[in-house]
Amino acid sequence: MLSRTLFCLAAFSAVSSAAFADTVWLKNGDRLTGTIKLLDSKKLLLQTDYGGSIPLSWDKVATLQRDKPVLVQRGEYESNIEVKSLKPASQGQVIVETEQQGVQTVPLASISQIVPPRPLLHDFSWKGNIDAALNYKRADKDTDDYDIDFKTQARHGMWRHNAQGSYDREKKDGAVSTDNWSLQYALDRFFNERFFWQGRLSYDRDKVEEISRQRNIGTGPGYQFWDNELGAFSLTALLARADYQYRDGDKDSFYSVSMKWDYNRYVYGQTVQLFTIGEVGRPLDNTASFSLDTDVGLRYKVTNWASLNLKASKQLVSGAKGSLNETQYSAGIGVTW
Repeated sequence: MLSRTLFCLAAFSAVSSAAFADTVWLKNGDRLTGTIKLLDSKKLLLQTDYGGSIPLSWDKVATLQRDKPVLVQRGEYESNIEVKSLKPASQGQVIVETEQQGVQTVPLASISQIVPPRPLLHDFSWKGNIDAALNYKRADKDTDDYDIDFKTQARHGMWRHNAQGSYDREKKDGAVSTDNWSLQYALDRFFNERFFWQGRLSYDRDKVEEISRQRNIGTGPGYQFWDNELGAFSLTALLARADYQYRDGDKDSFYSVSMKWDYNRYVYGQTVQLFTIGEVGRPLDNTASFSLDTDVGLRYKVTNWASLNLKASKQLVSGAKGSLNETQYSAGIGVTW
């Protein structure tokens, strides 16, 4: 009797799990269950317990089913609409249910994007990446080059914590040509899905350039354009106090205004990620006429957690004592979570 009861419970659990899972039917007759993560670039990404994230060609999908809400885009230039559910239909079609238009059957070919909505309030989440590039060259002129960067973000309810840092060191034929590191922490307080207020601290240390230390503390409003399975994009305007210290011991302090951006976008079914993060600013008292600090690059995901990366970094300070103009290019491996 006990074994029969346990068997019934196990069977009921399996049926319940299948009932709440998303289902994709392929044109070859196969049926796959899991969680639909997104549709983009004609790739449907299905998260499964048995095979991880599986990319499916959109033109090979016969129909699909999802009982939870999703954001659906029809056409390349139309805005997303919230769909209550997706129900299976005849091959090449799906039944969608919306608040405005009710229930209707649409061709799969007309759907260009599917993204599960991300609610404003949710449990604790943590994501980030670490990228490393190492280069050793032994020839007439020996070269050692190290470049390590990290970025992480933790979100709980209306609060978001952001931390990032980098370390760069280059040595050519025994002489150090680059040796610097930086750390930054920012705290965001959201008021709704889009608007937030940020407070930020940052510190930069350079042992080679004329500007040896930079300290910044700032605050200001921000706007989150989107944050979902396809990536994220936000802009933040900051009023900050900056302190510069030079190698000869001189110091400068001034207030500045700046615009900070943080953009990343997945393409080809989360295989390739394009990203750029940076800040452009100008002092209020014109101590320095212009400053720029930015990274631009891409990551290619080899597995769910490992990636190859290419990156270009630019740091520019013009109009101040010891003006800085430094550009670096790197290629390496990384870890993403």
